[in-house]
Amino acid sequence: MNLKDIKYSVLDLAPVIEGSTPAESFKHTMDLAQHAEKWGYHRYWVAEHHNMEGVASSATSVLIGYIAGGTSTIRVGSGGIMLPNHAPLVIAEQFGTLESMYPERIDLGLGRAPGTDHMTARALRRENRSTGDDFPDQVEELRSYLKPSLSRRPVRAIPGEGLNIPIWLLGSSTLSARLAGSLGLPFAFASHFSPDNTLPAMQAYRRYFQPSEVLQEPYAMVGANVIAADTDEKAAYLATSMQQQFLNLVRNVPGKLSPPVESMDGLWNPYEKAALEQQLGSSIAGNPDTVREKIASFMEETGANEIMINGSVYSHEDRLRSFELIADLFQNS
Repeated sequence: MNLKDIKYSVLDLAPVIEGSTPAESFKHTMDLAQHAEKWGYHRYWVAEHHNMEGVASSATSVLIGYIAGGTSTIRVGSGGIMLPNHAPLVIAEQFGTLESMYPERIDLGLGRAPGTDHMTARALRRENRSTGDDFPDQVEELRSYLKPSLSRRPVRAIPGEGLNIPIWLLGSSTLSARLAGSLGLPFAFASHFSPDNTLPAMQAYRRYFQPSEVLQEPYAMVGANVIAADTDEKAAYLATSMQQQFLNLVRNVPGKLSPPVESMDGLWNPYEKAALEQQLGSSIAGNPDTVREKIASFMEETGANEIMINGSVYSHEDRLRSFELIADLFQNS
């Protein structure tokens, strides 16, 4: 497969590394976004997470505005907004504001998970006891604020109403895949932490797809953890920060992103190692040749139109180098 035919994008959780602060993370996010724009990345998305010391992207709409204000051409959006945490009207107004400020550059990716633990979800939702089961109704309500012809409502989203803000549905199972297909919307799948469900979700999306005024044919994007370095050995070393991050999540003790280690042996037990190898099964780490081969195989297997790269690397310089090497692969394959 020729990678030149594939769009490539960035997923950034604004990671907070050990010994650092969210303020420093936001500086690194802006620097990466400006480099990504220069290197030809198509989108730059940030994701909503809460009550996580190592993730600074909780106020997702605010961060999107910051990134869009510091760049000029790259699309900026949410990967995603966890809609059950919010009133659809509020999201319509927030993204209407962003689209008004940065025309034709804003994407609205929507997820149905809380993006946090149950206690924090309750704190976020207050009197809204949504469990995500009403996600289809919330999506319909949000879309109707942006395009009133879908449903006449006495309450209007201003700004927002009448603006062309691309809506994506995100998922880690087949539920959102089916919904995205039936609505004729683009779909993004979280392969970076749910690899076993990737192919079933892609198949469900295409099976249920109905052409719409948004899309005449299915358009799917897959997320992937990709870390590139000049050698396989260095890439594997850098990837241990991500492995430690997921290990802490498995242990329910999320923290800041840790420095890389020479070996994960001694840090995880056999059960934890197996669990992480399954959850990170689609992750790619290696030198440019290794990464090129694995990305090409992954994209051919999934049939996706676009890939969104997540790269949790402790050193900002190594992170920049990784995204630069990846961009070179897509531009020069």
